[in-house]
Amino acid sequence: MTVQPHPALQPYADAWTHSVEAISELVLPLTEGEWNRATPCPGWSVRDVVSHIIGIECEQLGDPRPIHTVARDLRHVVDEFSRYMEVQVDVRRHHTAPEMTSELEYTVIRRSRQLRNEKRDPATMVRGPLGDQVTLEHALRLRAFDVWIHEQDLRAALGAPGNWDSPGAYVARDLLLAGLPKVVAKRAAAPANSAVVIDVHGPLEFMRTVRVDADGRGTVDKSPSLGPAVTLTMDWETYVRLAAGRVRAHTVADRVKVEGDVELADAILTQFSVTP
Repeated sequence: MTVQPHPALQPYADAWTHSVEAISELVLPLTEGEWNRATPCPGWSVRDVVSHIIGIECEQLGDPRPIHTVARDLRHVVDEFSRYMEVQVDVRRHHTAPEMTSELEYTVIRRSRQLRNEKRDPATMVRGPLGDQVTLEHALRLRAFDVWIHEQDLRAALGAPGNWDSPGAYVARDLLLAGLPKVVAKRAAAPANSAVVIDVHGPLEFMRTVRVDADGRGTVDKSPSLGPAVTLTMDWETYVRLAAGRVRAHTVADRVKVEGDVELADAILTQFSVTP
């Protein structure tokens, strides 16, 4: 008998499984040269992205982190967060294609078994991606998000677009939208009692309104605004690439329609990235 995880965890387990299996299929036939292709992640090749996924999943399994010193001259390692993340990547930099695919396959098998047999409550505190304590539900939501975003990084590098509306895309939508109030109200300093509308079309379509209250606090909801200060209209792929910090706003300006306060719109788009 297969034991199903808690219903609150199942959508994230399903999304993670869908993306990680897609990644496995993408990288299995790659030649050594293709593993070195650059991805939209600064400083990371296809091999590096897959190494990151393997490393984080191993940590979620409880494996000890490698004892490894990252070189000081890596330009994309700019702070303690990126240095922490680089360890699992750098330790695999010279692994061959067969070593990479076999370790990925083995890690996915172990992790899938763990998720299938997950009996803990979603509120159980577990080790997060940075070694901090988070709920099991939040940790699994982050993993579903992370593998979908990195699936898209790999697809971009390999010229194999797809899965923009897969289960992981919906997890990513909700997680990225949760960061919007901070972008609008705090970083872009939208005026009190104003509203900003985000209108997204494509494989995932949605409209959200960020409202800034009298105290400058932001919230996001699905109801329309009659007189928004700014309306930003863009396709889903552009939204993801901006919100995940994969592109700068000026490079996709032709894909974003701006209505209303141009200065505020520019401040929002410049600060749009909500991922570390």
